[in-house]
Amino acid sequence: MIALKLTNTKNFMNTFLRTDCFDHFLLQEATIASGATYVIDGRMPKDFYTKEETEELGIAGFSCLPYGMLRGNCFDLVKGKKTPSSFSFVLLLSPDNLEKTLAALKSDFTINDVTALFINIRFQNGLLTLTTGVSYRTFRLDKSLDQDWDRMIEKFLTKQNIEFDPMDE
Repeated sequence: MIALKLTNTKNFMNTFLRTDCFDHFLLQEATIASGATYVIDGRMPKDFYTKEETEELGIAGFSCLPYGMLRGNCFDLVKGKKTPSSFSFVLLLSPDNLEKTLAALKSDFTINDVTALFINIRFQNGLLTLTTGVSYRTFRLDKSLDQDWDRMIEKFLTKQNIEFDPMDE
């Protein structure tokens, strides 16, 4: 796990809320505190979509909805004359992207070993941070996947021109 300080808040927020850059992630949860506190539970509602709709939308087998389906709602809650006092977003890879990522990393881990690869984005007290995380199905001493995921996210941010610095320890 790494913790990064996102150094250009305006650029990041524009990228995060107004482009499809993060749309391939699933949104597990978002909390936005402004005049009121809004909580978006991104977990897939069991009885809302038909099987045909999930297949048509490309969300069959997902535990959470794609961030891209909820990004407009998030944008509407964040935009305005006043900056929210805080917010947090928990994003994870879809099952397909998890499998592709493990293959691209040439990891010894399989989708049976890993529950999720996460990024957490948080704004509080004027500080915008991103942390990474890996959720394993069982305890593992091998933390190579954590390190590989950290490097992959740093490369992703760099490719998207998102500026960051490591957090002070």
